[in-house]
Amino acid sequence: MAPRTKASLVVGVVAAAALALSACGTSGGSGSAQSAQPVKTEIGTGEGQVSILGWPGYVEDGSNDPAVDWVHPFEQETQCKVSFKPFGTSDEAVTLMRTGQYDVVSASGDASLRLIAGQDVQPVNMSLLKNYPDIYPFLKDKAWNTVNGVNYGMPHGWGANLLMYSTDKVTPAPASWSAVFDDAAKNTGKVTAYDSPIYIADAAMYLMAHKPDLGIKNPYALDKDQLAAAVDLLKQQRTHIGEYWSDVVKEVQAFTSGSTVVGTTWQVGANIATADGAKVATLVPDEGATGWSDTWMIGSKTKNPNCAYKWLDYIASPKANAQVAEYFGESPANAKACELTKDPKHCETYHSGDAAYADKIWFWTTPVAECLDGRKDVKCTDYSEWTKAWTEIKG
Repeated sequence: MAPRTKASLVVGVVAAAALALSACGTSGGSGSAQSAQPVKTEIGTGEGQVSILGWPGYVEDGSNDPAVDWVHPFEQETQCKVSFKPFGTSDEAVTLMRTGQYDVVSASGDASLRLIAGQDVQPVNMSLLKNYPDIYPFLKDKAWNTVNGVNYGMPHGWGANLLMYSTDKVTPAPASWSAVFDDAAKNTGKVTAYDSPIYIADAAMYLMAHKPDLGIKNPYALDKDQLAAAVDLLKQQRTHIGEYWSDVVKEVQAFTSGSTVVGTTWQVGANIATADGAKVATLVPDEGATGWSDTWMIGSKTKNPNCAYKWLDYIASPKANAQVAEYFGESPANAKACELTKDPKHCETYHSGDAAYADKIWFWTTPVAECLDGRKDVKCTDYSEWTKAWTEIKG
């Protein structure tokens, strides 16, 4: 974990992004359509420039903190000058990429399939990226970055959506997400949940364990009946929610003040809460957890493919990946990055390389009409339907 003052700065910036999801659905399939642009077979000389879309904190050039700069070393190494535009939501990222004006984007799992289905990003020849072999295996060839065996980008940082609780106010210590669902009444008015339609997946994951008769196999692949069950559970939860959160800093403040005592969080939020003196603990409950794994993707209309490939390889290199992960507050994707973090316990804190831990996480994946669990006899609900449902849940 970065020093306390830096962590607050980073999280404040990142919280503005909030990893919010869009109202745009993906009504088509899982993104089987591929870019007409042929897959590269070699990386040539850089074109001299590359335009990057990314979450705040992912592309730092020293302007926010002189001590935090991995952009200039990239420019010096490749002669590819970086122009960077941060985005605040996945919807904004998708909209901007569809203009064809940007070469590279850091896409969370809630956006990647939309970009692939819309042919806004291109397949990536991973054999050209020398750092790809060092990426943790459990981040490769996944539904949010690979379609029909075709890779669409370089895995980046990842993390889990944890259950956090006040140790002096929530007893006994919870072991299940029932603390925010079936048992939420015990702390009514002081329960918090992530403010996004993608949170429906958390309810679906809970129902997978507690109502197996619903037949949910993947919390991002819900038919109409399964979605309805998740919505009903979230409507019941709504009566006990004190506040939905999208700004992790404000969520931490709520735990510190005592207005919130149990709910979802990110590891970086838990670290800050502890540094602020809050008596909190976190866990991945018995049912598992949702989480995120970001992917660096290349625009299908890029005019700077060589510099784009060079960025994908560089940002996943041990040193750069370590810098980003520590500054942003997440696990790196490159196994060798852990040797280079300033905090020697960073990777331990974020469970980097722990495949068993990662196996408990259902990483964000865009809900699409073609069921991600492989079912062919039903049509699944897409993200637009989830968005409508979320509005209904919150009233």
